[in-house]
Amino acid sequence: MENTPFYFYDLDVLNQTLDAVSAETMHDDFHVHYAIKANNNKKILQEIAKKGLGADCVSGWEILAAIDAGFSPNSIAFAGVGKTDEEIAIALKHEIGVIHCESLEEIEVINAMAHELGFYPKIALRLNPNVNALTHAKISTGMSENKFGLTVIEFEELVNKLTDLNSVNIIGLHFHIGSQITNMRVFEELCERITEIVPQFVKMIGPISYLNVGGGLGINYENPDHGLIPDFESYFDVFRWGLRQLDLPVHFELGRSIVGQCGSLRTRVLYVKKSDQKNFAVVDAGMTELMRPALYGAKHKIERFGVAHVDADRHKYDVVGPICESSDSFGNEIELAELKRGDILTIRSCGAYAESMSLRYNGRQEVGNNLKRKVNTSLRMIRTA
Repeated sequence: MENTPFYFYDLDVLNQTLDAVSAETMHDDFHVHYAIKANNNKKILQEIAKKGLGADCVSGWEILAAIDAGFSPNSIAFAGVGKTDEEIAIALKHEIGVIHCESLEEIEVINAMAHELGFYPKIALRLNPNVNALTHAKISTGMSENKFGLTVIEFEELVNKLTDLNSVNIIGLHFHIGSQITNMRVFEELCERITEIVPQFVKMIGPISYLNVGGGLGINYENPDHGLIPDFESYFDVFRWGLRQLDLPVHFELGRSIVGQCGSLRTRVLYVKKSDQKNFAVVDAGMTELMRPALYGAKHKIERFGVAHVDADRHKYDVVGPICESSDSFGNEIELAELKRGDILTIRSCGAYAESMSLRYNGRQEVGNNLKRKVNTSLRMIRTA
């Protein structure tokens, strides 16, 4: 086993997932953009780009990473509530497909910059549909109290200023209500709101040729072996039927559901501590390599590497990292085969929001500096140290 911790990616699972997405969208006017924020590992991006997906970017630097990995600029959608002038310039100069705008002032800035630089970009208005995603509060984005999207007041002001915005081409609408959504009724409600909003857009703004419904489809963290490939059929069916009367091309931004199950985090047990109340397994990975449990209270399945589950003597452990924070924990009372120093643990479902959220707190080594990518040609796997 190599030096730990490291991210382990199974490209077979990634490609099976991408093939499932393609199979469910090939007969419809559906266009999937991969949400780069989920995982920006260059090899992962290259694999996805080869399958012909577009890219969903939330920074100018993600735009550059997407183009460098092989995504076509005209397949890139650029979202984000706080785009800097530098990032807007990157989008304009690379003539990307569409910019999703989230405030009236942002649209005015893009209009002014486009006029100065001699571009006529396509933009879409991100509206907040006030739909409860029924997910964790910190990853819910579609309620009226969230910071995302134009407000009703701004939309009305925009209508009054349309004649002044002559350097942008407003082509459609963008929605995104949250992440890790597993209740399909949430997406049905979104479709209902969209069918109410589109006629208003046409009446007040003009013809619509672009509709982006965001992403948010969740994955099975609790039992990943029974959910390696998310239920794309049910997901796309919701939009296929819920938006059929609009007769518009529909764009999606899927991230976690594409890459979440192809990755895991491998970590080594440094010490086993026992007390009269519980056992601690102190490992060499921390919240610096997987932030989600500390940030959201997220739960990932943890397994002892190389041990048959049914035969092993099992004990309960709090699996904790080396970072000087009590929040640096991957799970409490995790039942595992008996652990000893040097054992390897696999933390599952780390393909999304693990490597891309890694940080250098406590002087930890920056993930992007010392990458080791080893591709096993038979198993098609990458290890990233």
